[in-house]
Amino acid sequence: MKNYIYLFSFLLIFSTQSFSQSPITIKETPTRHGPEKGSLIIIGGGGATPEIWNKFTELAGGKDNARIVVITAAAGDSGFYKTDAVELVKKETGIKNVTLLHTSSLTEANSEKFIAPIKAATGIYFVGGRQWRIADSYLNTLTHKAFQEVLERGGVISGTSAGASIQGSFLWRGDTKGAHILIGDHTQGLGFLKNSAIDQHLMRRNRQFDLIEFIRQSPEIIGIGLDEATAIVVQKDIFEVVGRSYVAVYDYNTIVTKRERKFSDGNGPETNYQGPFFLLKQGQKYDLKERKVIQEPGK
Repeated sequence: MKNYIYLFSFLLIFSTQSFSQSPITIKETPTRHGPEKGSLIIIGGGGATPEIWNKFTELAGGKDNARIVVITAAAGDSGFYKTDAVELVKKETGIKNVTLLHTSSLTEANSEKFIAPIKAATGIYFVGGRQWRIADSYLNTLTHKAFQEVLERGGVISGTSAGASIQGSFLWRGDTKGAHILIGDHTQGLGFLKNSAIDQHLMRRNRQFDLIEFIRQSPEIIGIGLDEATAIVVQKDIFEVVGRSYVAVYDYNTIVTKRERKFSDGNGPETNYQGPFFLLKQGQKYDLKERKVIQEPGK
């Protein structure tokens, strides 16, 4: 356990130093986790349901008005030719104005010419693959800033699998050697969902217990695990679950009991009375700031 804590502390301090870019400025907002304006749709991989695509279309301005940019960096070099992702968005949404954008060059990602389509976009969609590739291409660049501006204009940012994890602030499974390494050589996400770590393919790949110890050592971070064909729609600090399966929430306050916190010197009991995470399903809502499930009247 001690090695885990020391490793996490080291990575947290030096994560931003593994990139040549200086961090972009993120404006302070009243929200703790979600965007002050705009929306996020974070999908756990394995395909999206019609309800998820419909929500994306709606939040992007409707099929006749939406302008979508598909980001294919997670796919690697094949992303230059990943027109199937563009065709998928068109097919599932009915949106005609869909553009593919790809680079692996920080110089290009820092050019005004490259970000021109994003400046006109009402929605961004990140395809799956490996999340560290997205970080290598866009972290702390003008493109990263342009993504944030899509939200500030009231647009929507969505992504599946790697395109889900990259939306967190701490990049979970970001190691270049493989997704089995939970805290790796890339630990900074794009931070659309602030103070968060996001996992995907949760139950399909038996990952539901992987975030527990990380969140136990990181009280300020909320952990979100999404199963396949399932998403959260985030507006300000509230998210709603959309899709076929479940979303797991990892909160320090449910992982570590009051009695454990009282004996934080390490001599306290390890008994957990509340459970290490809890699951939410289609239609349920959660308040990220207050760290509680929203109970709607009559349900």
